[in-house]
Amino acid sequence: MRIRKAVFPAAGLGTRFLPATKAQPKEMLPLVDKPIIQYGVEEALASGCDQIIIVTGRGKQAIEDHFDVSYELERMLEDRKKTDLLAIVRHISDLIHVAYVRQKEAMGLGHAVLTARELVGEEPFAVLLADDVIDADPPCLEQMIRVFEETQCSVLATQIVEGEAISAYGVLDVKPADGRFQGRLYEIVNMVEKPRPEEAPSNLAIIGRYILTPAVFNTLSQIQAGAGGELQLTDGMRLLLKQEKMYAYVYEGRRHDTGDKLGFLKATVEFALKREDLGEPFRRYLRSLKL
Repeated sequence: MRIRKAVFPAAGLGTRFLPATKAQPKEMLPLVDKPIIQYGVEEALASGCDQIIIVTGRGKQAIEDHFDVSYELERMLEDRKKTDLLAIVRHISDLIHVAYVRQKEAMGLGHAVLTARELVGEEPFAVLLADDVIDADPPCLEQMIRVFEETQCSVLATQIVEGEAISAYGVLDVKPADGRFQGRLYEIVNMVEKPRPEEAPSNLAIIGRYILTPAVFNTLSQIQAGAGGELQLTDGMRLLLKQEKMYAYVYEGRRHDTGDKLGFLKATVEFALKREDLGEPFRRYLRSLKL
């Protein structure tokens, strides 16, 4: 089995970025000059996924417009001979053919994934959370797909998180997986959602990249809504763990949590510094600041 489909839950309200997200999706906030969600879509494509499924909600029309053809804009750029900008705009609409499914109520990540069931069908698939922008070569999802191709089991991305910050994540209880993948692979024994630091089973946190088998749809259908009336993906995966092996992979790369204001600012600076057209003048500007 190979991973062809990538699901992007994008129905959240983005309240941490109000008022900026009052009238635009948080997934469309620009990291330098590219919307957050486009980084994830490009990662999925670079990793071999050829079908993108975006779970949207009320007020998310801008996401659909972004990945659609913009005839008026293209005609204007063509008439004005702005070929460089025209190439950028066409690249966006040529990237993918996207399928959209509406999550009518914000009932949690587990419910968002379950909403994509009919479009995914009976095959393994990837889930990418756009907030987690991961700068990696090869892409984080590609690394995980290599693990899946060998194990044919669900694979969760993980990274080490020290101290009290661990309580903001789903945390894994694991055992070593016979030294494969340079010791970066672990077999999952259990998982706990947002434990207190003293109760965390390890320092391995679940990050926003998942490869899941279609059996997860059955387990998500069986669990009960938790706090706030939400279906938790962690609960569905915990039930899946009783039926199938699951693995955790410590990916190589740098993660930026753009769902957090400080993380978003840090990511903007780091991505700008890596740009050939912006890096050096921006670096000079930063050095000129009297901090």
